[in-house]
Amino acid sequence: MNVAQHLDSLRRDADGLLDAAQAADPHERIESCPEWTPLQLVRHISDVWRFFTSCVRDGWDDPRAYERPPRPDDDAVPALAAANADELVAVLAAADPATPTWSWTGHGDVAWVARRMAQETAVHRFDVERAAHREHRVDAELAADGIDEFLFDFLPRAASTGVPTLGGSAHLHCTDIDGEWIVEPDGQGGHQVRRAHEKGAVALRGTANDLLLVLWRRLQLDAVDIIGDRDVAEQLIDRPV
Repeated sequence: MNVAQHLDSLRRDADGLLDAAQAADPHERIESCPEWTPLQLVRHISDVWRFFTSCVRDGWDDPRAYERPPRPDDDAVPALAAANADELVAVLAAADPATPTWSWTGHGDVAWVARRMAQETAVHRFDVERAAHREHRVDAELAADGIDEFLFDFLPRAASTGVPTLGGSAHLHCTDIDGEWIVEPDGQGGHQVRRAHEKGAVALRGTANDLLLVLWRRLQLDAVDIIGDRDVAEQLIDRPV
C-alpha cells in the first residue's frame, strides 16, 4: 500500500471509529480491549493522533520534546478527537513521505507514520464497532499490510523482553488475498521474518482480517486454521509487543 491508500484508510476508519463510539455505551468495557471503555479508547486514539501530528509537523526526533495538552473533560473528547483526526490527515497529506521522523523501529519517516496511524486506527475501529454491537471487518488489503507491519515492526520488540524464542517456525497464509510470511527463530533469542511460501512447524491460515486480529489478540487463535504444532502458534500469539 502507498501513502495515499493509507491516508484514505485512516480517514475512513477514523470516521467509522468515532461514529461507532457515538453508538456504543461510553462506559461499558470493550470485549476485545477490556482495559478500556469506548470513551477511554477514543481519548487514547485522540492522544495518539495528536502525538504523531506533532511528530510530523514539529519535526522532533525525541518524544520527550512532545508537549502533552491538558486533559479534556469527558464531554469534550469526541469533538477533540474528530479535530485531531482531521489535523493528522491534513499534516500527513501535506508532508513529503520520505521526510525522516521519530520511530521506535529506527527507520521512521512520514510514510511509516501514515501506515502506523492507518493500522492503529483500523484495529481500534474494530474494538469500538464491537462495543457498539456492530459487525466490522478490516479491509483485506489493509489487513494484509497490517500483518506485515506487525511481523516486521512489532514482533522484533519481543526479543528485548527476554521471553523464550519460538519453538519452531510459523507460516502465516492469507486465504483471501496475497500474503504469506515465515517467522522462525534466528538462533540469537529473536526472530527472522520473511515473505515466503514455505512449510513451517505450524501454519496459521485465514482471511487477512482474521489473521491480523488474532495477532493483535482481538480474536481467539481458533478464529484461524491451525495446521501443525499448535504450541508454536500459541507461542507466536503470546509474544509481548
